[in-house]
Amino acid sequence: MTAGRSRRSARYAAGFLAPFGILFTAMMLAPIGYAIYQSFFQVRRQGLFGGGQTTHFAGFGNFSRALQDGDFMASLGRVALLGVVQVPVMLGLALGLALLLDSRSARLRKMFRLTFFLPYALPGAIAVVMWSFLLVKNLSPFTGPLAAIGIHADFLSADWIPVSIGNMITWGWTGYNMLIIYSALQAVPGEVLEAATLDNCTGWRLAWYVKIPMVWPALVLTTVFSVIGTAQLYTEPAVLAAARIPGASTKFSPIMNTTLTASQADPNLAAAESVLLALVTLVLSFGFLKFTQRRMADA
Repeated sequence: MTAGRSRRSARYAAGFLAPFGILFTAMMLAPIGYAIYQSFFQVRRQGLFGGGQTTHFAGFGNFSRALQDGDFMASLGRVALLGVVQVPVMLGLALGLALLLDSRSARLRKMFRLTFFLPYALPGAIAVVMWSFLLVKNLSPFTGPLAAIGIHADFLSADWIPVSIGNMITWGWTGYNMLIIYSALQAVPGEVLEAATLDNCTGWRLAWYVKIPMVWPALVLTTVFSVIGTAQLYTEPAVLAAARIPGASTKFSPIMNTTLTASQADPNLAAAESVLLALVTLVLSFGFLKFTQRRMADA
């Protein structure tokens, strides 16, 4: 009787999971597998105008070409540098806002929580257009005050574009990460906070020694999400490049570079670049996750 009930429950569970499994296989696993398959082949064309073409196995030739592609490697470097600087700044701001909202002296929490989260609700392309107007040299409200202290900045120039894109990402995603951390703070047991208060651990000491360690898993989660999101950077530089901003490059990020390669009739090289980007993202995110887990186990 128990075995029959277990089999019936397993069939019900399989029935509920089947639609997700089919969609996940069709929309995720199949395209990934096809990209990996395409990355091991090359297409040779004969003639200049409509000649024939043949497909042959290239092994790791496309990966070698991708690693020798200066534009692709430069885009990886730009995104890596952007992530090293922007992700800690964004998560630091998100943590600070979450701690402020969670403090006992906080007022109008619902209003501020909504205010901090609103930038995330704005579509990314619209946010980029809005920021591009705010950063135009002759219109920007930031140019004058900075010039008064000796900083003459053109935020849409080639030198400042990474800073401007980092600012857009931080503005749009800080509230999202803040909400995750704030939800984790709400789950901290009240008796833990009361015990710390009785031990005269209040204010910033309470935040540093009690609250932050208690929400460490949420910080790890937001960091992993942010690393993956940085590796997939596309909207901000693509919109700026489409608007013909002088400092914006059509090959700013790896995904932009790969898209351009595919549009230039070299889909096999684009597939190899996509696989390399996925591997780099996997190594960084999974490596950070394992590192933090080991640190927590040692502690």
